[in-house]
Amino acid sequence: MKHLARLRTFSLFAGLLLATACTARSGTAPPYTEGDQYVTLPGPHQRYSNQGKVEVAEVFSYGCIHCAEFAPIAEKLKESLPPGVKFELVPAPFSAEWLPFARAYYAADKLGVVDRTHLQLFVAKFAQHYPMNSLDDLADFYASMGVNRAEFMRLATSDAATAKLKADLALIQKWGVDGTPSIVVDGKYRVAHVKTLDELSAVAQWLAKRELDAANKHK
Repeated sequence: MKHLARLRTFSLFAGLLLATACTARSGTAPPYTEGDQYVTLPGPHQRYSNQGKVEVAEVFSYGCIHCAEFAPIAEKLKESLPPGVKFELVPAPFSAEWLPFARAYYAADKLGVVDRTHLQLFVAKFAQHYPMNSLDDLADFYASMGVNRAEFMRLATSDAATAKLKADLALIQKWGVDGTPSIVVDGKYRVAHVKTLDELSAVAQWLAKRELDAANKHK
């Protein structure tokens, strides 16, 4: 009996040690895995902007219903990012049908109205089924939001917007993005095989904080 008691005590002690070791490992292991939830992009790495901050870039389209579903989550992600991290929207001109949406974004950005029209456009298109397929349709929407229609059309159809379309498409292709919504962090990492839109946001936030921590250590 004493032998069995000692054996049980040893087994319990060993089990506690094992549990402690497992807990220690799980506490230090990163929650996401390279090659699974994210991939490292080949260099040279290129951000969307040149503001010197860590960047979280969402590749999206107003023609994408999944982007509409992600938009409120992305807004919360943007608000939760720490100082030193900037959130960017990158319109994806993946098809002729999506070109007007990209042009509309460039015009809205130039006019400084993205913050008050971004979510509303998704709601109008997908929840309220507002007819929004052409640039004229989009101009009507922005006009309903108080935007000067003629100025919107001028900016959306400008040579500058066309040049931006080409540059953004080239960068999106360099990042290896082939669907929306997609997130690229600092031009280095693309969030990859996630199961939900909430996980897409969580991985992006984790990568951004990791990049910010690394940047602060080198200051």
